[in-house]
Amino acid sequence: MKKSTEALDRIDVKILQILQQDCRISNVELANKVNLSPTPCLERVKRLEKNGYIDKYVAHLNPKKLNVNLSAYIQVSLTNTSTKDLEEFNRQVRALNEVVECSMVAGGFDYLIKIRLQDMAEYRDFLGDKLAAIKGISQTHTYVVMEEVKSTHLVKLPTLS
Repeated sequence: MKKSTEALDRIDVKILQILQQDCRISNVELANKVNLSPTPCLERVKRLEKNGYIDKYVAHLNPKKLNVNLSAYIQVSLTNTSTKDLEEFNRQVRALNEVVECSMVAGGFDYLIKIRLQDMAEYRDFLGDKLAAIKGISQTHTYVVMEEVKSTHLVKLPTLS
């Protein structure tokens, strides 16, 4: 099977590690950290972007400062899992701003959704007005987060020798 992108080397992995932790780092500082001059470093970053290793650059916001302290996971079971029904559910969930993650899963239910809201009153409104409005949901179970033990955007990178 042919790879669609060029393989990563140790410098590429180091660049990805650094950018995951601080995407606002200057190219000069990044180049210094990976022992390259700025031009080859920038060329590598551009190649990593072009080859899809870097999707986008974002700011991670503080939910407490923005008063969305309540986070919860909702298991969702659908009445039908035809391709059409799955695609329609996906479309509708993508439109819900409260949903920060949604994954189709294998097992005893169909989807696991993570939401962030202000409080239980907003959760009640979300569940009753928005999630319940999606046709084809047969059952939901909600797990409210009491304490976030670990939350990261960092992706485990390959270890190259």
